[in-house]
Amino acid sequence: MTLNEYKKIANDARKTVLRMIYKAQSSHIGSNFSCIDILSVLFEKMDLQKDTFIASKGWVAASVYYFLGQKGVIPEKDLERYCQPNETEYIGLIEPQGKFGLEFAGGSMGFGLPAGVGFALAKKLNADNGTVHILMSDGEMQIGTTWESILIAKQHGLSNLVVWVDNNRFQAMGKTEEILNIEPLDERVRAFGWAVERIDGHNFEQIEAAFAGSRVQSPRMIVCDTTKGKGWKRAENNNVYHYKNLSEEEYTEAMQELSISHG
Repeated sequence: MTLNEYKKIANDARKTVLRMIYKAQSSHIGSNFSCIDILSVLFEKMDLQKDTFIASKGWVAASVYYFLGQKGVIPEKDLERYCQPNETEYIGLIEPQGKFGLEFAGGSMGFGLPAGVGFALAKKLNADNGTVHILMSDGEMQIGTTWESILIAKQHGLSNLVVWVDNNRFQAMGKTEEILNIEPLDERVRAFGWAVERIDGHNFEQIEAAFAGSRVQSPRMIVCDTTKGKGWKRAENNNVYHYKNLSEEEYTEAMQELSISHG
């Protein structure tokens, strides 16, 4: 996959996700846009027949549904159902178990890693060579269940577990460092015996290299430094767009910017 191909994949994803969110008058544009580059690589590289993907930050539902549609796991036409009136499946917080090809997904913070540890341990005990990939938010790194799971994963040598942290430095109510500082995140997790890398979460070559990294004798964490709202200047590092619904003017502006950026 070339750099330009990844750029196109990510840009198409942002435009479709933007349209889904605008049509639904829902939220979480900033959170979706910060992780789309990561998801572009993961869904290109994962083997969905043997690997397990967990969206712990389940409020990026629109992006996950988009990529599942691209991979044929769900019908692409189902994206039109996203957060529509009386919709009960394609909602704004994923939270399904056994739906859409996802064995588990989050909505409330801090549950993705505990579940992922369980799936990874089961794979290890059953000599299953698949990998468990978990997409987490930086806010989830403040949660007690996360750190308990980090200890358990190391205890059981879960080398088949990879955590991708979308470290966009914001959470619902403000800057992560001001609410509960998690930095230096890479050093802290490494001290628990994990293999940790820190990369630019918008650099496709770095994301791809991290995915291709050799399996080691411990769980891995990839701290992906990202920009909340990446791709639309007005939304970048602007936490208003964590919850804000889009006006027609904002939607038009963002869509034009995304069209120009890829052209």
